[in-house]
Amino acid sequence: MSGPSLLVEEDEDRVVWRLNRPERRNAIDRELVAALHEACAAVEAEPKIVLLAGEGGTFAAGADIAELRERGREDALRGINSKIFDRIHRLPMPTIALLDGYALGGGAELAYACDFRIGTERTKIGNPETGLGILAAAGAAWRLAELVGEPLAKEILLAGRVLSAAEAREVRLLNEVVEPDDLLAAGHRLADRIAAQAPLATRLMKAVFHAPRQAHPFVDDVAQAVLFETEEKHARMTAFLERRERKGRPHDR
Repeated sequence: MSGPSLLVEEDEDRVVWRLNRPERRNAIDRELVAALHEACAAVEAEPKIVLLAGEGGTFAAGADIAELRERGREDALRGINSKIFDRIHRLPMPTIALLDGYALGGGAELAYACDFRIGTERTKIGNPETGLGILAAAGAAWRLAELVGEPLAKEILLAGRVLSAAEAREVRLLNEVVEPDDLLAAGHRLADRIAAQAPLATRLMKAVFHAPRQAHPFVDDVAQAVLFETEEKHARMTAFLERRERKGRPHDR
């Protein structure tokens, strides 16, 4: 599955999505949104780890301004970008954004929707929407404060502050900063660590993590009940205990 604005590379346990509008710095338009919905549907049907990158040395410099300028009230109420970013946020397996160059406006909001973010020293991330007479309405208004705290989120959203890679790493908005040539490999290294975990446990852990506070602890108990009955739980714990026995250690974690 691929299209002119999104390239998709499938592997057994992961998939790489590449935003492919380098001539427009991967600006997010309706065609790209439609392609992302199609890609999400495939991952929802067959859960895999997602690595999301941009072609041409830029992650995504924002929404397509020419298209955005022509949108009206009804377009805003349709939530064109907010719905796809929320869908990406709710994908069953973890998502990893690989940020080289600009991740601004809608591009930043797309990155915020992912579970992990890895950048390069060239990464610039922020939300300049109010300078264009609009607001960051595709998740940043609430998701960013959860990621970096209210004071810094307000600087970014209300005063147009754009973070460098070092600044974003310092506040853990970026999990890691690597050389540009190592960016995809770094994403795969993180994906390898995720893939080494029990897949169903990973899926349920992500779902429980994002459950609303009022759902806890019931949702935790139900998810754990499901996992307690799986063959993989029994096999992994048995292997763990056997390793401990070989080393002459007690049966604890």
